[in-house]
Amino acid sequence: MDSIVSLARNDQEIQSCFDVMAALRPHLKREEFVSRIRRQQEGSGYELAYLAAGTVKAVAGFRISECLAWGKFLYVDDLVTGSSYRSEGYGGILFDWLVDYARTADCDEFHLDSGVQRFDAHRFYLRKRMAIEAHHFGLKLK
Repeated sequence: MDSIVSLARNDQEIQSCFDVMAALRPHLKREEFVSRIRRQQEGSGYELAYLAAGTVKAVAGFRISECLAWGKFLYVDDLVTGSSYRSEGYGGILFDWLVDYARTADCDEFHLDSGVQRFDAHRFYLRKRMAIEAHHFGLKLK
């Protein structure tokens, strides 16, 4: 499998991730995608990584931060493999790349949240030796 993980640095690379990301975040609009990514990059250090093997197969949005609970950590906001490429190993390659990136950045921990309905994703994370450590609560304000 000849695949490369890269960080999306220019608008064309960011836009090339839209179709895969939209499978996880269907509310996103193609015409707003680049500007939303750019705002997150500027505001919170968000990074967009993508695995390409001819075309974009998997995408991850993440950021490095620090807090009292976890120390320095890499938090994965978004992690998705294109629906027609699932179970081909692309998600595992991207996940492992993210863990290596966190280690290289001297992070103490690696975290993500996953919707309660995403059973296939949960099995994947458990196979990757992640532990279910908390319930995440949210309150919609708008």
